[in-house]
Amino acid sequence: MSTPATSISGMTKLRNYFLTGIIVCAPLAITAYLSWSVIHWVDSWVKPYIPGRYNPDNYLPFAVPGFGLIVALVMITLIGFLTANIIGRSIVSYGEKLLNRMPLVRNVYSGLKQIFETVLAHRTELFSKVGLFEYPRKGSWSIVFIAAQEDSEISDALEEREGKTIAVFRPITPNVTTGYLLYVPEKDVIPLEMSVEDAAKLLISAGLVGPEYKNKTKALAKEALAKQKLSVVPETPPPANKPTVEAPAQPARSRRTASSRPKR
Repeated sequence: MSTPATSISGMTKLRNYFLTGIIVCAPLAITAYLSWSVIHWVDSWVKPYIPGRYNPDNYLPFAVPGFGLIVALVMITLIGFLTANIIGRSIVSYGEKLLNRMPLVRNVYSGLKQIFETVLAHRTELFSKVGLFEYPRKGSWSIVFIAAQEDSEISDALEEREGKTIAVFRPITPNVTTGYLLYVPEKDVIPLEMSVEDAAKLLISAGLVGPEYKNKTKALAKEALAKQKLSVVPETPPPANKPTVEAPAQPARSRRTASSRPKR
């Protein structure tokens, strides 16, 4: 009778070991695969433009992964350094004038430039807060990212009808890079204390990985309630001293000595 129990416990242990191994190995494998794919993708774009004398693949019996990525980073940094100068800015402005004359290209270039300038130049102000918004129906709440608020034509048009409105981004699980941009009344958004990174983890994992929540409000409320109870309870007065009842004075007994007693 003890053999089946032993086999079941052994299979349970093996299953737990296997699941633990997946939890440890899966993130490492996916991260390595994505990094390797990005490196190969950049190398396939950059290496064909590197002169043969500077390409180490022509001198070694194997391809050097990541060399194209290093060259791309160096070139981007050098272009940024040159653009910061007067000569570089003049060259860039002349190139933008040429692009603005092209009907279709100018729309794509201006839109992409505005997006990159907003994301990279003001990255500390983007999505600084996380909130809850009742969507898509009553009683159903969605996590939204509260964007940096600026006066726009949309907010001015909605101010008379809806009051003060804010722009929020409602991401979609598990791909948080896609979603809906909503202009909603500020009073309908409930702000949260969690960071944008914690909210992104919660959305990507479909609610499996939640942030560590420290219930500060309830702790402070309990502490205040305890202090209030202590202040309300009346202090018990010290016990009054009972009056001492003096015993009645007894008459002094006459003590006769042997010399004072009558002789018989």
